Formats: sequence, structure tokens, C-alpha cells
Amino acid sequence: MNKVFVIGNVAADVELRKTQSGVSVCTFKLAVQRKFKNAAGEREADFLTIVTWRQLADLCARYLAKGRKCAVSGSLQTRSYDAQDGSKRYVTEIIADEVEFLSPRDSIAQSGVTSATDAPQTDNFVEVGDSELPF
Repeated sequence: MNKVFVIGNVAADVELRKTQSGVSVCTFKLAVQRKFKNAAGEREADFLTIVTWRQLADLCARYLAKGRKCAVSGSLQTRSYDAQDGSKRYVTEIIADEVEFLSPRDSIAQSGVTSATDAPQTDNFVEVGDSELPF
């Protein structure tokens, strides 16, 4: 089984291109934070290359931009090529089956929230015990 799930922020502007047969291909880097902090107490990130095809590529190019958060599910693929210096190079990419946009396109404009004090409050939260759950 080859299945990958990652959530992160788009690290650079997306690149949309077309193949010779007119199929859309969108490529972008996703910065995914690691679970643990390093010796300096900072969280490092891995910059993963995501590749989308066809309609999904067009949607990603339209709605994703640097800094936007998204979730990607797909498969891991490694390919190789011969570099100009004659050495063999390997590239590992995530070929996306699904991309979920987690940041609104214009988050401030859509939500109407201009500051943290305007954000919805969650003061009415009621804790529920395990015995009260219906399953």
C-alpha cells in the first residue's frame, strides 16, 4: 500500500503548466512541520513536492498561494533522471489524489473577523463524560 496524508502550508507560489497534449499539471512545495523540536527547541519543517493533474491541478493553481494551508492525500513516487554532469538524480514527489483547502481564499474578508476579539467565542463549551456518549 502506498498512501500519504500531509497537512502544511504552501511554501512558494504554485506552478501550473500544460503537457504537450494539453493536460494541466500543477506543482507546489508544501512545508510540513515535524512532530518534535530540535536541540535548539525549534520545530523544523520538511518541504515536500506535491504534483496534481487535470482538474485538480487547475483548482490548486486557482485557489492556492504561498502561505495557504492545505491537506493532501496521495501516493509517494520516486523517479530518476540523468543530470547534465552525467550523474543519476532521484526525485521523490507526492502525487496528489485529493487536496483540501484549509485556509479560506480571503480569510479576513470572508469571515469578517478583523481582530482576535471579533472571533467567535467558545465560552459555552460543556465537557461531556464518556458515559454520556451514545456510542
